[in-house]
Amino acid sequence: MSSGAGPIYPLAVSPAEAPAEHRSYFAEVARDAVAPRSAKLALAWIACVAAMAVLAPLIANSNPCLINMDGHWSSPLLRSLNWTDLALLIVAVVGGALGCVRRKKFWPNMTLLAACLIVMSVVYGFFGPPPQNVVYEQYRDAMRQGRVQFVLHAPIPYSPSDRFRDEPDTRLLPPSRHHLLGTEAFGADVLSRMIHACRIILAMGFVASGIAVIIGVVVGGLMGYFSGIVDILGMRLIEIFEAIPTLFLMITLVAFFPSEDYRLLMLMVIIGITGWTGYARFTRAEYLSLRSRDFVQAAQAAGLPLHSVLFRHMLPNGITPVVINLSFGIAAAIIAESTLSFLQLGVIDQPSWGAMLSQATGQGGDFLWWMALFPGLAIFLTVFAYVLLGESVNDALDPRRRR
Repeated sequence: MSSGAGPIYPLAVSPAEAPAEHRSYFAEVARDAVAPRSAKLALAWIACVAAMAVLAPLIANSNPCLINMDGHWSSPLLRSLNWTDLALLIVAVVGGALGCVRRKKFWPNMTLLAACLIVMSVVYGFFGPPPQNVVYEQYRDAMRQGRVQFVLHAPIPYSPSDRFRDEPDTRLLPPSRHHLLGTEAFGADVLSRMIHACRIILAMGFVASGIAVIIGVVVGGLMGYFSGIVDILGMRLIEIFEAIPTLFLMITLVAFFPSEDYRLLMLMVIIGITGWTGYARFTRAEYLSLRSRDFVQAAQAAGLPLHSVLFRHMLPNGITPVVINLSFGIAAAIIAESTLSFLQLGVIDQPSWGAMLSQATGQGGDFLWWMALFPGLAIFLTVFAYVLLGESVNDALDPRRRR
């Protein structure tokens, strides 16, 4: 039955109204995840912490950037950079360049660059030169003696390990013009130590969570794909690891292996191998629902290898709960490291927010408000930022909220 209406022609769309570019599903999710103001503030804080971690030796350093002493020009700051400083700067510069030039191949290129840096770091750690003892007082003594004709300092002219042995009155000073956030019990500048402590926070969060994600995805994928006896054994393994008290295990291992060289790495590995159970449960649940899908059966019928079916075809469709839980895992790893450092069981030679927070009560029982406020606020804001980001990603991936 005809309605009497003429043919319907598509309306012309002006170039201004036409969609500029087709976005993938993950691009749409990323755009929706950073749309709320809370997510933008959280990303801004995390980006600030990451920038401080990368540029820490250039921002806070007792070695002058440029100095003319006894008629000779030199740059003690550049000479003091170690392999970790150079590696972080290389990753930041190359990663930013790859992200601007070739966005489609950004993550594969960054993965290759990170793998190369990890290999070179291991080689440098075993065969590189031993660390040298730095005397920070030499440049201050030279300035007092009038031997310095020109000097250019970093924005914060204090290193985190500079104890000011030539100026013993600098210990436990409240915030002032020279020390913006005050000094600690040993005389070191609090702001400098907080900036350099960003490296510990980022390394602990990302490395520990990365280990947990890799183990959880592999174990959970095998459980969900094979089911049956593999699933039963995997669940029993998950229950065993969930029964392990992570904090007491870390305290015990730190007490038995007090070496400072590998303590941070050992803590990250312990958090990673005990925190993978949640990721395994999520991956197992997703794979159980995906194993009967048509594209999985087509991949099996095509004779693709197991790793291709598991991680190339099924993983992109079941990674959503893992991505949501990742930000919460990073926050939990940061809290665990801060707890150990607060108990004086974490890293000692390197600055840590938890260790600085433990100095809030002085030796005489006095409360040092600047030692409690600034490190505690930094821990709270970092953990809160990851929680906000996780909630935003959860809302962006929820199909009911997207509709």
